[in-house]
Amino acid sequence: MADCMVIASGRSQRHVGSVADYLVEALKKAGCKAPRVEGMTHADWVLIDAGDIVVHVFRPEVRDFYNLERLWSSDMPEDQLAN
Repeated sequence: MADCMVIASGRSQRHVGSVADYLVEALKKAGCKAPRVEGMTHADWVLIDAGDIVVHVFRPEVRDFYNLERLWSSDMPEDQLAN
């Protein structure tokens, strides 16, 4: 698992891809040897695994669909907590 997870949005596939490219380069300059990247082909959802930090960059529609924020929601009904 990671120490930190970042969830971000881009306005379009091109924007998501550009944000992910910039972030990968910044991570390398900061000393992260080889961040693993998935999803750049379509750039709807790009996952960047930098070890202790995992970054998700979504198009808004994809972010709404997967709604990762609900995983940390404090108001989740108890019957869904076990699932």
